[in-house]
This record gives sequence, structure tokens and C-alpha cells, in this order.
Amino acid sequence: MPGAVRNLLRNRFLCLFAICFLIPLTAVTAKDICGGVDAPCSIASGQYYFALPKSPPGPRGYPVMVHLHGWSSSARAVMDNERFVEKVLSRGYVLIAPFGEVQPSGRRDWSVADGQTRPRRDDAAFLSDVLDDAVKRLKINRSRVLLTGFSRGGSMVWDVACRTPGTFTAYAAVGGGFWNPLPQSCKGPVRLFHTHGWVDATVPLEGRRLGNSGLVQGDIFDGLSILKRTNGCQRRASERQNKDNRWIRSWNSCTEGSELRLMLHPRGHITPKGWTEMALDWFEAIVSPQRRVETR
Repeated sequence: MPGAVRNLLRNRFLCLFAICFLIPLTAVTAKDICGGVDAPCSIASGQYYFALPKSPPGPRGYPVMVHLHGWSSSARAVMDNERFVEKVLSRGYVLIAPFGEVQPSGRRDWSVADGQTRPRRDDAAFLSDVLDDAVKRLKINRSRVLLTGFSRGGSMVWDVACRTPGTFTAYAAVGGGFWNPLPQSCKGPVRLFHTHGWVDATVPLEGRRLGNSGLVQGDIFDGLSILKRTNGCQRRASERQNKDNRWIRSWNSCTEGSELRLMLHPRGHITPKGWTEMALDWFEAIVSPQRRVETR
């Protein structure tokens, strides 16, 4: 075989090899391989997981729920809660689960404003960075992001809502609010839905002192009063009791674009049944009033 022919065939083979093998390999980036429970996404200040719905994104991208775990838990525990994850994804939302920072005790926690003076990560900045990173990796609707959390994660939700209300579209917390010293005021109006157990002994509605630690959980109603002043709520809240014996109080005649809702359930320090659907119904009602769905 003449040398020129051999060279031509060799070059064609190399081109086909590049097309079939090299191009797909170089197309695989961190964007494609991080996010799952075996490979969290990493940024300078920490890590997070995400899960995508099966449905395609809308014209402006997926709506998002960012969920904060409780004290001593982890983002892995959030993602291992299959029922919770499926409820979020079935509504067409991306679920993002960030990791709290590991403390000297070895447990994970959030930098809640509770009077501690030792150096801690600025979690309000961390959560903003998580969202910015996720926007680069995923097709996300930045104007449809709900920050949620349970217990100590719920307290972090309140802090972010108060300190940097514009970071997320709205906020929903379960079983965790401000700690003492309570803030004197908040940066601006906010949309927040708080859920709490009437007989919660871990985070009582009226707050409590944690042994000799010097830490004091704040009174939930005092915290709501701060948010009501910030939101400019003048009228008495509407009240009702639903079929599951849950008491719901809503302040929606406040500064335009703001809303507060409190739901008390008859149990303790838990996320009550149906909360995920109720929180997403509420969120969709305030961001898309024409699609309003009443919380049952």
C-alpha cells in the first residue's frame, strides 16, 4: 500500500477516534458529575447536594427549594429522606441540600445569631454562594427560590430572612426561630411561613435556656412581632383551623410583596405530615397569585 494512502487512512482513523471518544470525554465536567450523594458539589466555603426533577424546566428554568438540615444532622440525611425528596421533585422543583459547618464537637451546625463569639462560617454568605454556584450548573429560575429548614436549620432560615431578605424569594421554617439576643430590626420586608409544634419541648414556642451554655432560644411570638414591624403589618391577622386541627394565622395586609404565616400543629418537634405540599402551595400562591392554591 502506497505511503500516501496509508497516511490518509491513518489520519481518518484518528479523526474518527477523536469524534467518537475524545469529544464526549472532554464534554464531561464537574457540572455533570457533582451533586449526587456520592459526589457533592464543592465551593470555597463548603459543599451541597442537589436533585433534579424528571420534568423539563420551564422557559425561565426550574423553581428551587433549598433545605437546611437540623443540628447534628447533614445534607446526606436530607437526600436520604426519599419521601421528602420525591415530594419536592414531583412538583417540578430542584432540591438543594447544603452542608452545615462541622463544629469542634464534630457535629454539623449553622452560624445562627445566638450570641456565640468564636469564629464561625458566615452561613448567609455561604448559602448565597451555593445558589450562585447552582445557577451556573443548572437551569434555575433565580426568582423562584424558597429557603426552608428544620430546627436549627429553621433558625438559620429566620436569620437569612432578617439579615439578607433579598437573597431568596421566600422563606419557610419548621421548629426553629430567632435566638437571643433577638435582632432589634430586620433589613426589609420578607415572605415567611413558620410552622411549629404546640407542645414542642426541644424548641418551645416561648423559648428556653440551654443548660449552662449561655444560649437562649428566642420566643417565636416575639420574633414574629419583629417581622410584623418590618413588614409594616397594621391589620389583625386572619385566623382559621384546618381539618387536621392546625391553627393558621396569616398577615397578608402588609407592605407590598411581603407576607407572614404561622401554622401551629398539635404535636412536638417534628415536621408535620403534609408540610412540604403546604409550603410549596403557599410559595406558589405568593409568587404566582393567578395560580393561587389555598393551604388546606
